[in-house]
Amino acid sequence: MISVIDYGVANVGSMLNMLRRAGAEATVAADCAAIERADRLILPGIGAFDHGVDALSARGFIPSIRRRVLEGGVPLLGVCLGMQLLGRASAEGAAQGLGLIDASCVRFDSSQGLRVPHMGWAHLSVRREHPLLGRLDATARFYFVHSYHVVCADPGDVLAVATYGEEFTAMIHRRNILGAQFHPEKSHRFGMQLLKSFSEL
Repeated sequence: MISVIDYGVANVGSMLNMLRRAGAEATVAADCAAIERADRLILPGIGAFDHGVDALSARGFIPSIRRRVLEGGVPLLGVCLGMQLLGRASAEGAAQGLGLIDASCVRFDSSQGLRVPHMGWAHLSVRREHPLLGRLDATARFYFVHSYHVVCADPGDVLAVATYGEEFTAMIHRRNILGAQFHPEKSHRFGMQLLKSFSEL
C-alpha cells in the first residue's frame, strides 16, 4: 500500500488517480498514525519551500516521516517540492528541510534570458541504474514546473539529470529515499510506469 502524504500543499487527488491507474493500491496519509502504518510513502508538493516545511511541521509530520524512513526503512518518493523538502535547505527561504539527503536548492539563473519557472517536458539522462527507471526507454519524458532545483553535496545521490539552460538534478536516490523534480502524475504513460515501479519496490 502506498500512502500519499496530505499536508495541504499538493493535489493529492491527482496523484491517487494516477497510482490507481497504474494498478497500485494507494491511500491518503492525513495524520501521523497513517504515516507510521505506511508500507511506502509519497511526499508530493507544490509552492514555496518554507510554506511546505511549515505545513509539515504544523501537522507534526516531520518526526513521523523521519522515523518511518530512517528507522523503518520504508521507501519514500518526494515529488516536485516534496523532493526539495528532502534536503537541508533552500535559497527560496530560511526553513530547514527534512535533512534526509545532504542537499540544498538554488534558483535557475535567469540573468541570461532564461525564463523562470521552468515549465514543460524534458527527457532524463540517467546517471545510474535503479528499478524505478528500469522499465522506461529513451523516449520517456516528464513534465516539470519549478523555479528551484536540488544540488546534492554527494554526486552519488544524483539518479538522473535534465537540462534547462543548465544541467540540473531531476531525480535523487539514497538507500530507500527517492526524489523526482518532475510531476509523474502529469507525465502520462511515462509517469504511470514510474509510479507502478515505485509500488513494486
